[in-house]
Formats: sequence, C-alpha cells, structure tokens
Amino acid sequence: MAQFLFEIFCEEIPARMQERAEGDLKRLMSERLKEAGLNWDSLEAFSGPRRLGLVIEGLPHKTADVREERKGPRTDAPEKALEGFMRGAGIDSLDQCKIEEGKKGSFYIAVIEKPGRETAQVISEAVPEIIKSFPWPKSMKFGEGDRAQRWVRPLRSLICLLDGQVIDTEVFGITSGKTTDGHRVHGSGPFEVSDFADYESKLRANGVILRRDERKQLVLDGARRVCEDAGLELIEDQGLLEEVTGLVEHPAPILGDMDRDFLDLPPEVIALTMKTHQKYFAVRDPKTGKLTSKFVVLANQDAPDGGKAIAAGNARVLSARLSDARHFWDLDRKTGLEAMAKELDKVTFHEKLGTVADKVERVAKLARELAPVVGADADMAEKAARLAKADLVSQMVYEFPELQGAMGRYYALDAGLDPQIADAIKDHYKPQGPSDAVPTAPVSAAVALADKLDTLVGFWAIDEKPTGSKDPFALRRAALGVIRILLDGNYRARLRVNVLPIADQNLAVVTGSQIARGEGQVKAQHFLAVGDSELNDLLAFFADRLKVHLKDEGVKYDVIDAVFALGDDDLVRVTKKARALQAFMNTDDGQALLQGYRRAANILAAEEKKGFDLASARAEAVEGADVDTDAALMIAIAKTADAAEERALIAAIEGADEVASVALSKEDFEGAMSALSQLREPVDAFFEAVVVNDKDDMVRRNRLLLLSRIRAAADLVADFSRLEG
Repeated sequence: MAQFLFEIFCEEIPARMQERAEGDLKRLMSERLKEAGLNWDSLEAFSGPRRLGLVIEGLPHKTADVREERKGPRTDAPEKALEGFMRGAGIDSLDQCKIEEGKKGSFYIAVIEKPGRETAQVISEAVPEIIKSFPWPKSMKFGEGDRAQRWVRPLRSLICLLDGQVIDTEVFGITSGKTTDGHRVHGSGPFEVSDFADYESKLRANGVILRRDERKQLVLDGARRVCEDAGLELIEDQGLLEEVTGLVEHPAPILGDMDRDFLDLPPEVIALTMKTHQKYFAVRDPKTGKLTSKFVVLANQDAPDGGKAIAAGNARVLSARLSDARHFWDLDRKTGLEAMAKELDKVTFHEKLGTVADKVERVAKLARELAPVVGADADMAEKAARLAKADLVSQMVYEFPELQGAMGRYYALDAGLDPQIADAIKDHYKPQGPSDAVPTAPVSAAVALADKLDTLVGFWAIDEKPTGSKDPFALRRAALGVIRILLDGNYRARLRVNVLPIADQNLAVVTGSQIARGEGQVKAQHFLAVGDSELNDLLAFFADRLKVHLKDEGVKYDVIDAVFALGDDDLVRVTKKARALQAFMNTDDGQALLQGYRRAANILAAEEKKGFDLASARAEAVEGADVDTDAALMIAIAKTADAAEERALIAAIEGADEVASVALSKEDFEGAMSALSQLREPVDAFFEAVVVNDKDDMVRRNRLLLLSRIRAAADLVADFSRLEG
C-alpha cells in the first residue's frame, strides 16, 4: 500500500474559499480514484493562504485486473446483431468469445479481460482534469498561450508524490515535482520533501502550520492570552476566527490600542468596523463588560520588536476607518429617524408588494391590532412599527447592513423616544436564526410579529412560496420566528381567526392605496388578498415549521398533524397538546389505545363500504329520545349490551368523555390523556370477548355505534387516524 501526497502551491487563496476548497478537492479526487476502481484507508485535505492539498494513505500501487463475461446473441443470430454485440463488448472477432449451450440454443459469451492500471498513471491523468475543472466561486485568468491559467490565484508549483516517487503530470505548463516553499519571512527558501511526515515537519521548520484546526486553535489561544495578560477579555467571533485562520500561516496575535476618543461611538459600530474592514478582534473589560480601546490583530510573523510597530500601524488604519464611521454617525443623528422614514417610499420592498413605506404602513396597522394579544400599548406599538425600517436609508446601515435595527435604536434614543420603542426597532428582526434570542418585551413582540406575518401573507398572496430547498425571501425563518415568539411569550392568538385575516386586510388596503396614488406598482386586477385555499396552505406551512421546531423535543411529525387536524390554530395550545399527546403515545397505554382505535376505525370503515350509514344508525338508535345527545346514544346502546365487557366499555367511555371534556376545557391536556388511558383495558377486553357483527341487526348496529364512540372519545384530543404509532 502506498501514500499519495498532493500539493498545489499558489499565490494567496482568499480565506473564505479555503475550507470549501478542501472539501471540493477531496470530492473530486475521490470520484476519479473510485471510477478507476481504487480504494484507500484514509484521505485528509489541508489548506492555507498559499497551498491546497491532500494526503491519502493505503492506496494500492495498481488497480485490480478485471475479467468480465458478457452474454451475447445466439450463434445463429443475424450478422447485424453479431456486429453490434462485438462493438459493445469491445472485441474484434467472435473467436474471442466462448460458446455456451442453453435451453434456447447456443449463445456467444464475450470474455473481456482488462489488466489493472498503475495508480500513478490514474493520478497523472486525474490531476490536470481536477485543477482545470476546480469549482472556485470566483477565478481569474493569468498568462498567455499554453501557460494560460484559470484559477483562483496564479499557480507556482505542484507536488505529486506516490511513496516518495514523483508522478509525472503537467497543468498550465507547470510540471509536478517534490519541491515547495515555506513562510515568506520565516522560511529558508524552496525545499524538497519525501513523504507527508517530511513535508509537514519541514513546513513547520520553515514557519508554516499546515493544519487548519491547529492554526485556528493557535489564533484563539494566542488572542485570549494577550488579552488576559492585559487584564482584558477577548470578544470571540467564530466567523472572524475562521477568516483570520485562512489569512495566516504563522499566527502571531498582537494587542493594539486605538484612539480612546472613538469609544463614544456605538460599540456595534466599533466592533463591526474592526471585523469587516480590518479583521481585528474587539476586546472588553471583564469588570464592566464594556468595549475597550484595545483590539487584537493577527500578524503572520514573529515581529522583532514584539509587534509594537505592527500594532501602531494598524491603530492608524483603524482610526481612519472609525473617522468615516463617526462622519456617518453624525450625519444620521442630524437627519433623524422621522426624516429617514419619509425616504422609504423610494425603496422597493417587492415589485408586487410595493415599497418599504407600503410595508411599514401595513406593519404599523397590524402591530396596533396585535398589541392586545401580547399586552403592548397599541399607540407605542404603532409608533415603533412606523420607525422600525427607517434606518435602512441611513448612512451607517448603508455602510454596515448588519447594523439594521441596531442603529435605529441608537437614533431613537438620541431623539428622546421611549426606550420601549427604541428596543422594538432593534428587536423586530428577531429571531433571525435558531440560536437568536426572541423579543420578549411586549412592544418588541408586537412589531416583530406584525413584520413577519405581513411578509408571509404578502408573499402567499403573490404566490411566491418556498419550493424545495429554495426560500429566497426567508419565509421559513419568518414562520419559525412567529412560532417562537408566540410560544416563548405564551401569547394566545388563533392564526386563522384573529391574526392572518387582519394581515390580509391590511395588505389589500395598502395595495389599493397604491392604485389611488397612480403609482402603477400593483394594477387593479392584481388587488391582493389571500383566499381560503391560500390561507389553509399558509396554516399548513406553520404546522410544518412547528414540526421542525418541536423535533428536538422528541415530538413526532404525525403527532403535530393529529392535533392540527382538529382545526385548532392557537399555536400555544396546539404545542401543549402535542407535547402531552407525544408523552401519552410513548406509554404502553397510549400504544394499546391506538391499536384499539385502529381496530374500531377499520371495522367501521369496512362496514361503511358495505352500506352502513353511521348517521342513519345513530338517528334510528336515539329515536324517541328527547334530544339526540351522546348520553342518549349510550343509553340506547346499553339496552342491547348483554356482555359484561360491553357494559364495562360503555361505562368507561361515558366516564372518559366527561373527564376528558372537562380537562380539555381547562387545557389540562395531561388530564385528558389520563382519562383516555382508562379506555385501554375495557377496549382490549371488548374485542377479546365480543363479536361486533352479531346476527341480530339491532345488536350489530349498536355495537358499531359503540365503536364510533371509541373513535369519537379519542378524537376529542386529536385525530388518532393520523398517528403512525
């Protein structure tokens, strides 16, 4: 077995592309080796600013010999058929075939033997194909003629070694060898390698840490250390950590110090300026939790003066960046949110849904309507909604889109607005992901719900729904955000009854106003509203998102379906009931009752196919009773009950009905499940002892009606027919 070492040495690969490139290289090389019939023990890719490569252990020196027998036509087949067979089998003459006797005559069998190929030859052919077809997000063209390259950055050399021997291959005029180079400063110049251990060892000696995970840990540990030495704390950022890991081969964290006068800027502005423009880590005081004037910059070398000159140079560059940020900050505060909000009619939200100003109008009205649901002040919720998007036209958000909402909060506080309004402006975008916090303050919750619901209803109205893995307008995230806000706040609202219809009405009113203004963005025949079918589809979409949300809790999809099937769209109540039902279905009682339910439902379904009419049978049974009630029906059924097990089941259903109904009215779902659990033994005993299809028509009718009561008792809680067990 052999070791294969492959390195592409080039100019600086963008940091954001390196990790993906490792995966692409592994995939492409694996595909070509497998196509050739090669297997291996392990494959590891590596990347850095100036190199991309992999090492494979346990490769055979050649592919296996292949012997294949391919059955052909009969020996007396037409000449055309025989010629086609020879072409397909890759043989020149029928003499290369053997003849096999079968029940239907004699057949030609082509014996195809392919000798194994040298692994080195397979790799030699694969390398140019892989490099030329490499799927970089962006690539450039370098050079002219035969040496023209299309690659992310200019290639300098290739290492291609199989057990220390160079595999001859060429791409872009560069021939393979065993030579590479180390660090630009700490390296001693080009050097040869013999295998992977020698390669990694010599790289380290020449100032290069090869493995990405090791470099990442060195960056993090070093950054923490320089902060701790100064009595400070690093503000960790996983995305920035990944990026700077791809920028350095020889991590050397240095603590710098910026001009303290810039600390009067919002801390988010300072931290984002450091991260976006300079790739610095921000630093805070652990005692106060506030941002300090310090920052951590990653040098790619050990500086002779301990990094003082590097720190000073980076501080000057950062000061220039922060001076720009201060200019934006001062301009925006001078303009004010109210004036910014008036500019939103120049920003298109969606060509079919109008401008951002139109959306703000809808969200403001909806926030007022939702305020009582979340316990918010209606005037305050509407005011916050009208200003929530204003900072989108600010200078600061234009420079740093990530600060939308956050800057609006600062501008609101600067204008002396109520802190609840300011917080709602910042938090109405939340939650933006599964790990993001949910807005809990009432005004914030009202605006966040209104914003997301308007988006969902609007895109449903114009039939721009998520399809498969595509969700360009983040509608799944919006629906999950609505669910999390309602559940975390225990806010009681029925989507179908008092949430989505309001959002739909607001949508129609605002799009209608566009027609009145003559802007032509939405024509009269496209007057928007969500019909019943779209509304049902949107509710099903919420159900699907709720399934995803509750999956980690162990609540199964079929349980959510069973609860939603009853038509309840209060997400808080649905969730509580689903959790209780899942817990019940995890017990022996739950599984046994489900089996009994299915047996009853199957018998009823079979009889209904034969003509049994449940409604007519019920009417016939209670004929003469004062009122057609379940109690009257049970009295009628009891009249023909001649088995003890049948009478016990009647009593159990009556008791379970009463207890479950009371429990459900109090939203005591555990109590309702407990009541249903009492049916387990009577149902089992009934099916063991009683024949449903009795010879007596009245007895048979009443027993089928009793089965319908088993089904109805379970369906008080959920549609058990949707449970998979």
